[in-house]
Formats: sequence, C-alpha cells, structure tokens
Amino acid sequence: MNTVQCDALERLAREITARITVEVEASGRHVHLSRAHLEALFGPGYQLNRVRDLSQPGQFVCAERVTLVGPGGEIGNVVVLGPERKQSQVEISLTDGRALGIAPPVRISGDIKDTPGIILRRGDREIRLEQGVVAAKRHIHMTPADAERWGVADKQQVRLKCLTARPVTFEAVEVRVSPQFATAAHIDYDEANACGFQKGDRGMILK
Repeated sequence: MNTVQCDALERLAREITARITVEVEASGRHVHLSRAHLEALFGPGYQLNRVRDLSQPGQFVCAERVTLVGPGGEIGNVVVLGPERKQSQVEISLTDGRALGIAPPVRISGDIKDTPGIILRRGDREIRLEQGVVAAKRHIHMTPADAERWGVADKQQVRLKCLTARPVTFEAVEVRVSPQFATAAHIDYDEANACGFQKGDRGMILK
C-alpha cells in the first residue's frame, strides 16, 4: 500500500469515527453570576471580560475569578463564565464539595431549587448565595439534526462509552437537544480523571 492510499484510509477512518462518536469535554469548577451579584462583587455597571469562547455557542471564559468559601474550606481562583444569568450558580465536583464542606446534589445546570448555598468572595467583597451549588450531571449537548441521526430525544438518558486511556462507560447521561447547542458530551473533572481523559478524546453513545 502506497502513501496516498494510506492517507486516504486514515482520512476515511477519521470521518467514520467522527460520524459514530461524539467529542468529550471535561468541565472544571466555575461560577455563573447574575447582574446583581456581578455588581456586588465587581462594582456597579461592571462588564465581564471575555477571554475565549467555549464550544457551546454564546458561552465564554471570563478573566474574572472568585473564591468559593464553604463551612469546611475555601477554593480560590475559580473562573467566572459568561454571559450573565438570571440566577447565580456554582458548579463544582463532588471532590470540591468535600474540600468546601458542602454536599452538592447532582443536577443539570440551571436546576438549583433546594440546593446548598455558598459564599463568593472577591478581594474585600463577598456575597452569600442562599442556594445554587450543584455538581453537574453528565450530559450531552446535541443539535436536533444529530439527535435525529442518533435516534435520541431531549432529556433521554443514555450511556456514554469514553474512548480514553482508561475506557469507562458512564450511565445515566442526559441528552439535551436544542438548535442553540453544538454537539458535545460534558463530564466533570472527577469523571475525566477516572477515565484518563485527554483533550480531543471521543465517546460512543449507547442506548
């Protein structure tokens, strides 16, 4: 087999892999802030400073950082993600929860009813959230076209086999379908470390 044929086979293999797998991304601890809480921490009229875009359209990493303060400890230099939200929210791993002395429930982002609170500190300013701390439930953002192609529906629970250095099949992965999404699976750092995740790894959706 010559070089041209080898290159063609490699391209075909990559195309097939892309069609039958989904990109996996690891999501670290982060904070979403409401307008009121952003101004309380950074000052009246303050605007978030975009550093880079995330894979999901309209979402971005900000230059701003805060410290999480729980009853059992603190975690500093926690990134704020934009844009602003109607309700502030803190997403941490279960390991982070142990360090903070908080037991976050596993929830889909935005589902913060009856969740623990926390203190957010920035310099000499701080605010107390009465609720909003969650451990993000593993999930797959998906476009309607990809959902149809894979034969899955919004809020459906699937399994995700991560094709990583230490392959793991995760159960109860929630599919989230919207034309505003880009297709990608999200796991947190606890899960990423468990499966030996590296940037660029992909996973197979199993029903």
